[in-house]
Amino acid sequence: MARFFDVHPSDPQPRAITQVVAMLRAGAVIAYPTDSMYALGTRMDDHEGAERIRALRGVDDTHQFTLVCADFAQLGQLVTLSNTAFRAIKAATPGPYTFILPATPEVPRRLAHPKKRSVGVRITEHPVAQAILRELGEPLLSSSLLMPGADWPMTEGWQIKEELDDRLDAVVDGGDCGTTPTTVVDWTDGEPEVVRVGAGDPARF
Repeated sequence: MARFFDVHPSDPQPRAITQVVAMLRAGAVIAYPTDSMYALGTRMDDHEGAERIRALRGVDDTHQFTLVCADFAQLGQLVTLSNTAFRAIKAATPGPYTFILPATPEVPRRLAHPKKRSVGVRITEHPVAQAILRELGEPLLSSSLLMPGADWPMTEGWQIKEELDDRLDAVVDGGDCGTTPTTVVDWTDGEPEVVRVGAGDPARF
């Protein structure tokens, strides 16, 4: 049964965040809010957690996860940035964008694209996600919470708890979330290519 944390969406209670992070450090898979939609998350080096998320999403081992970062400094440890990419991404973050960039050795090989050696990264501005990331001190391995066969994602924590109670360790309810995924921008070839239009304005790229 998943623990349910009902937290304030803009000023989450530190005690609850500390408990969530302790669960993550012990190998938990959680549902948590972002500035686009609810997401599934586990620690970046938690192989079992990654497999559980794949099973929840109904995706195979070719599915590319996103690494959600607390800030630009953390993002910069995971990916290689040209000067142009640095300026453009820094201006757009935090926000509802995922950027695909060449991975550094800090990224486990199993999480990078097998041929391009790239990885998706983002910095969410949702206060609850930010609080979790700051307390954790490392990126979250993450995937949008969109279940197999579903037309729309679940937008509220109680709904996630009801549907996935026996498959998650914790649900962090930060209130109503959106239904639109991030805008995805691929920078692996040196120039930005918008490969998915979502919640972020693609005109910036």
